[in-house]
Amino acid sequence: MSKTVRWDQRFEPGGEWAAELQELQARRDAALAMGGPEALARFHASGRMDARARIAALVDPGSFHEMGALAGKGHYDADGRFTHVDPTNAIIGTGRLDGRKVALHVDDYTIRAGSSEATIADKWIYIERLAYQLRMPLVRLVDSAGGSVKLLLQIGGTKLPEYTTWPTHELLATVPVVGVALGACAGQGAIKVLSSHFSVMVRDQAQVMAAGPHVVRQAYGVEIDKNDLGGWKVHRRSAMVHNEAVDEADALAQARRFLSYLPRSVYELPPVTACDDDPNRADDWLKDAIPHDRRKIHDPRRIVAAVMDRDSLFEIGRWQAGSVVTMLGRLNGVPVGVLANDPKVQGGAMTVQSAQKMERHVRLCHQFGLPVVNFVDQPGNATGPEAELAATLLGAVRVGETLAGCRSPWVSILMRRCFGMAGSLHGPKGGDRLNHRFAWPSARWGSIPIEGGVMAAHKAEIEAAPDPAARRAELERHYLNLSSPMRTAEKFGVLDVIDPRETRMVLCDWIEDAWHVVQGDAAMRASQATA
Repeated sequence: MSKTVRWDQRFEPGGEWAAELQELQARRDAALAMGGPEALARFHASGRMDARARIAALVDPGSFHEMGALAGKGHYDADGRFTHVDPTNAIIGTGRLDGRKVALHVDDYTIRAGSSEATIADKWIYIERLAYQLRMPLVRLVDSAGGSVKLLLQIGGTKLPEYTTWPTHELLATVPVVGVALGACAGQGAIKVLSSHFSVMVRDQAQVMAAGPHVVRQAYGVEIDKNDLGGWKVHRRSAMVHNEAVDEADALAQARRFLSYLPRSVYELPPVTACDDDPNRADDWLKDAIPHDRRKIHDPRRIVAAVMDRDSLFEIGRWQAGSVVTMLGRLNGVPVGVLANDPKVQGGAMTVQSAQKMERHVRLCHQFGLPVVNFVDQPGNATGPEAELAATLLGAVRVGETLAGCRSPWVSILMRRCFGMAGSLHGPKGGDRLNHRFAWPSARWGSIPIEGGVMAAHKAEIEAAPDPAARRAELERHYLNLSSPMRTAEKFGVLDVIDPRETRMVLCDWIEDAWHVVQGDAAMRASQATA
């Protein structure tokens, strides 16, 4: 029996209310038994944790307080006396993650395959309202087969699909929400996963889809496996689900890790942790982190790891839209959002997918008061027929709109390239926004990269030269000298050019001031909410 519920301690029944107390304990035992021994045995045989084991693995020991455990379908004899109860397949309550309280909405697959329509909807809607009104994060552990036609038998008719009693918009605007896909998540189960700020699915175990293979077969005559329809390999490409996990323990650990960077609500501050990593630490190899040969690439993750607090990085969307890297991390203990361009994927160019990924990350940081650090090596928007067909420029426009509304303190570290429209989106600008940016000596910027720009501007001259390759190289050297970041710094077009080894020191100095802004903004939001 689980020891994660507050009422699992047994008292001796007795006194004048002995019969009622015995019935209460019987109803509680039924809830703890979930789908019963046979259903649990079948479920465990598949290698999965049951719903209550998942709760125990997620929250701090002994911290889960269950609500609505008595909800279900009661059975009574001819005289109206209680005989037994069938519990619902939704388990709700609150628990703690590293001491911080969260609300939990957990599907129990051992009861009617976790069907979202084979439960008491008021129960899970209640916990979502509680999370919203008491301003605490919500974690959904989803393992749900979605809707069922058997509902027609229960209610004797049909109903129009609607979610008006589910405070999705208000919830997402107020508190962090995490969706963990632990099995088949179809229909409303998929919505529970996707209506979140962070989602993760277990490889080869979880699927997120509008409808399962049976519906697809009937609608389209297509035979398809559920993993091929909505598994992790599909959503690596679709980017519907942020992260994948190797197993359930990994998925639950990622949920904990994500929430460790975020505040309880938009009215509070993100949690600052003690830091024993010297703010003035300078890793010597950073001086050569960017190869002098422009044809060679660098590893942005290694650079970011060397600058941020050690072991503080949590990546979101690792396998999606790889030309941009999105992370959460810490500077001197303060949580921040991190962006970086990866030249190993499509040269680091902004694609429509990477634009969407960047937009989503910036919105997250803006909403929950996380300062942003952008490590820039942006060659520009992706070009070519496929890029135009994908409406890449429209994605870039949306990034610009998102940046215009972002109020997070922001600093850009211009490491290498910063070209064109995509380069101009390295940080918020205009109005009262502070265009706070530092450059490394390796940085270059402009309307177009020099390599392509020289050929476009001097095509006739290069082709007419006795040695076209030599003339092109000569012109490129000339323009590279003109594009030195030192020349821009002379005109105060960039705040400063810094030695790469100074980056951590510069950022740790900045975060001290950025944190004061975050504190003031959170206090203002809280004041407005109570006015």
